[in-house]
Formats: sequence, C-alpha cells, structure tokens
Amino acid sequence: MSVAKDLEILDDDLEADVQEDVIFPPGDLLSDEPPLETELHLRQLILLIQCLEWWWRDRQDFYAFGNLTIYYSPRQRKSEKFRGPDFFVVLGTERKPRKSWVVWQEDGKYPNVIVEVLSPKTANTDRGLKKQLYQDTFRTPDYFWFDPNTLEFKGFHLVDGRYQELLPNEQGWLWSEQLGLWLGVYGSTLRLFTQEGQLIPTPEEAVEQERQLKEKERQLKEKERQLKEQEQQRAERLAEKLRQLGIDPTDI
Repeated sequence: MSVAKDLEILDDDLEADVQEDVIFPPGDLLSDEPPLETELHLRQLILLIQCLEWWWRDRQDFYAFGNLTIYYSPRQRKSEKFRGPDFFVVLGTERKPRKSWVVWQEDGKYPNVIVEVLSPKTANTDRGLKKQLYQDTFRTPDYFWFDPNTLEFKGFHLVDGRYQELLPNEQGWLWSEQLGLWLGVYGSTLRLFTQEGQLIPTPEEAVEQERQLKEKERQLKEKERQLKEQEQQRAERLAEKLRQLGIDPTDI
C-alpha cells in the first residue's frame, strides 16, 4: 500500500474519531435565520434595538434583539419547533450576547414583546400563523406588526389567553404594557416613545441632542456675557459724562 494511501486512511480514521468524540452542548445552538429582505427591514430592526438599549442602558435584566432564532421544542431538539421574530424583548433575564434564544436553557422564558416587520412575502404569515403561535404557544403579552412600505401598524395585548387589538391614542401610537412605552410611526419608521410622549433617541441622536443643548447653553452664556459687557460700558460712559460735569460718580 502506498504512503499516500496510508495517509488517506489515517485522515479518515481521525475524522471519524473527532466526530464521535465531539459533543455539542444543548444550549449552544446557532441562530438559523435567513437574511433580511430589504434595507428597510434591517434599518428598522437596528433602530428598535439601539433605542431600547439606550433607554435601558442602566438595566441588566432584559434581552432585546432581532432576526434571531428562538428554539422552543419541548423535547429540546434544534430540528423542530423554532421561529425567528424580527424583533423581540425578554424581561427578567440576563443582559448578555447570545447565539440564539433557547427556551429550555432560559428558564422556559418566551418573549414578552414581539414586533414583526411585514413584507409581501411574510405579511400573511405574520398576520395569521405567527400571531396564532405567539398567542397560543409563546403566550407573548404584546405583539405588534409594522409595514415599512405602507406604514401599516397594529398591536395586540394578551387578555385571558386571547389577543385583543390595541386602540391607538390621538397620535396613532400603541401602548406596550410590557415595555411601559408607546410605539408609533415617526416619519417612515416605527419608534419608541416615553409615557409622556418623548421620542426615545438613538445613541447618535442622543449625542446630537446633548451637543445642541451644550451649544444653546454656550450661546446663552455668551449672550449674558455680552449684556454684562454692554451694561458695564454704559456705566463707564455715564461715569465719564458725570466727571465732565464735575460730578463725582461715587457720590451718586
């Protein structure tokens, strides 16, 4: 037998040994979601994630992400019962990066909030099959969907095991009881708002707002300085006139 053949057999044996010896931990399951359909979808997911993480920047008891597989098989199998919401939030959990959300490795926790971004391909599923799944299996309290093209926006809250459609406020926003925040269309995107109606900014918007605030403060201080300087100049001119009239300004 040739040396090359011996090496080939050895390689095959080593590969077989590796395959037999390697044990993948049940919780180490990679997300298996397809790429997002459009740039609008990606930007919308990033927007929601960034805004919520910035608003809750001091909290460590939640997980928020998007386009990530949720594995929920009761038999703890990756190959069955999994879904990938576009955006979801789980409360009462550790804030840390994850490769996927594995329900049986997360104390049985399902998302508290789910947002699906509609597209021509997925709209029917999001309005039907997924809505039923999130209601009956996930028991997700707050479910929303949003179409970045038509701006269709609806939300539902779980009441006695059934989804009840949420009624919008005067601005057309919908309240998320789980987040304690409003969701509403702002321009052409879905944004988060505080209970008082304040737009929750992205980190970049927050930096810009801080810059603008500091600039206004600087301008205000500069205006105050100029006013004081003008007042001092007027006082000096008045004193000079009094001296010209032979009057000591300090006597006044």
